[in-house]
Amino acid sequence: MAKSIVSTKRLGSQLIHWLLEEDRREKKGPYRKEEVHRQHSWWQVMCLTGVDYFSTLGYQPGIAALAAGALSPIATLILVLLTLFGALPIYRRIAAESPHGEGSIAMLERLLPWWQGKLLVLCLLGFVATDFIITITLSAADATAHIIENPLTPNWLHNQTIAVTLILVALLGAVFLRGFREAIGIAVVLVGAYLLLNFIVVSVGVYQILTHTEAIANWQTALFARHSNPLMLIGISLLIFPKLALGLSGFETGVTVMPLVKGSSNNNTSHHPKGRIRNTRKLLTTAAVIMSFFLLTTSFITTLLIPTAEFASGGKANGRALAYLAHLYLGNAFGTIYDLSTISILWFAGASAMAGLLNIVPRYLPRYGMAPNWARVTRPLVLVYTAIAFVVTIIFKASVEAQGGAYATGVLVLITSAAFAVTLSAHRHQQKRARLVFGIITLLFVYTTIVNIIERPEGIRIAGFFIGAIIFTSLVSRVWRSTELRAERIEVDELAAQFFAEDSQGTIRLIANRLNTGDVLEYFMKEKEVREDNHIPVNDPILFLEIHVSDASEFADAIVVKGVQVGDYRILRAESAAVPNAIAALLLYIRDQTGKIPHAYFGWVEGNPIQYLLRFILFGEGDIAVVTREVLRRAEKNPEMRPGIHVGG
Repeated sequence: MAKSIVSTKRLGSQLIHWLLEEDRREKKGPYRKEEVHRQHSWWQVMCLTGVDYFSTLGYQPGIAALAAGALSPIATLILVLLTLFGALPIYRRIAAESPHGEGSIAMLERLLPWWQGKLLVLCLLGFVATDFIITITLSAADATAHIIENPLTPNWLHNQTIAVTLILVALLGAVFLRGFREAIGIAVVLVGAYLLLNFIVVSVGVYQILTHTEAIANWQTALFARHSNPLMLIGISLLIFPKLALGLSGFETGVTVMPLVKGSSNNNTSHHPKGRIRNTRKLLTTAAVIMSFFLLTTSFITTLLIPTAEFASGGKANGRALAYLAHLYLGNAFGTIYDLSTISILWFAGASAMAGLLNIVPRYLPRYGMAPNWARVTRPLVLVYTAIAFVVTIIFKASVEAQGGAYATGVLVLITSAAFAVTLSAHRHQQKRARLVFGIITLLFVYTTIVNIIERPEGIRIAGFFIGAIIFTSLVSRVWRSTELRAERIEVDELAAQFFAEDSQGTIRLIANRLNTGDVLEYFMKEKEVREDNHIPVNDPILFLEIHVSDASEFADAIVVKGVQVGDYRILRAESAAVPNAIAALLLYIRDQTGKIPHAYFGWVEGNPIQYLLRFILFGEGDIAVVTREVLRRAEKNPEMRPGIHVGG
């Protein structure tokens, strides 16, 4: 019995060790050091983004037909115009302003500093999570539809939609638990084959329409059955097209993969790599044109050639309209090849989404102090995301149509935020014409997003859950990690280093001071007060230490210490996100550099301790002496090596 308990404990310990094992990458500071990427031609990288962007053809035509009926081609045309003249110009500009793959969220983070920027980023991360999680579950559900509707599939699988989808999601999670790296070579093959097969299906569909002109006549009859006025049809299509917003997915991915895009050799590593920007714009434009062609043609042929009843739940074209046409007109052999190609690209789209999720947490939350340490490790995150994908799949019963609204919400909010970021950037650069154009585009996307949320509110509910979970866990983590050192590194100038050298012969004493007038009288009065309260000998030298809070919403930063001389008084001045943590880090730095234990002197604070706690968390100040000591206690376990903290008054 005892051996069994020991064996179980050992197995649990090994499992935890395996889950929390750090990736074998160098880390710099509190978060991952960015990987050095192998670069590729822009068209190859386009295929990597295309597994997400182009894979929507697997379900977009069917969703469009269900949402718009006979108006599907007209509503799709409006979507294409918004793609080419709205989303594309936005992301071409984002490519120029974030050439290293930061994307629109990072732009907003830079343009909106302090807590308002951080909270906006947290909210947007909720929509990103919605987008990527639904990409995983929706792609798996659509792949399942292509599996079970294939004529070669056994009949007993036809009622196992949820089970098959869960297996596909679990397989995706298992692959990432073992270790997965996106392979551009695989993406090129998958996207090339998929686009070729779709082009064949589109060509056959157009041929069938041209040789069976009654299809056009039937479509016209259905189109004008209720409204004979063309302007009315366009107006209704403007109201309907937000339901087709899935066709806009993929633009943000096109920007985040910019580090993979090869530019010209003479400017590829510069601060503003023109070659990479130019080639990324080629990538975005080419992808948008290709997708626009397929959106229009597939919408047209599926609307005209597939009976309306087949699009509904349980119909043979539900979630697989193009596959239905492939089997119908080209036979089951070609149709099966098409199904296999679609299943492959949909699975790879889920892999791309999982990889994107695994990059989000390390890129933002640890830098804000808003994620626990295990959130930097891949395997626990894979388990969390896989579990969430399981829950979403079960809630939506693995239905492609049911998840379309949530997916569209995530996509539209991200594009709307990108449009806002570009408009704000144009405003900051005083570009009046660009501000007007991008402002109009932003309003169009705001309208599209609002209509989509009203029509299909399940998307905002899921996003709201993710936003709430992210903000709650982020605040808990921020409080929990608030007493870490939070210093990436410490840099001192020549004069500050001279001060340390002068005092290293005796006891190093630092007086914490809040800078006011900065004149000789201020330092004279502060020195007199501290020496009397703490009985410091008159002949002992002292240094004044002044920490200015730069941006309290940041968590970790580099501390640059400058030496300043005011009369006979020597002052150390620095900026940091939090005063106590910066003082603690500097005290440890002085100890390590001089070999002497420094002492810091503070005055008592009066007031509500809860109020000071909130001031520390939100504004980086508060009861500085108490917090500084706690930071030192956590950072240095040996009391004899710990810098001294003195409070008088």
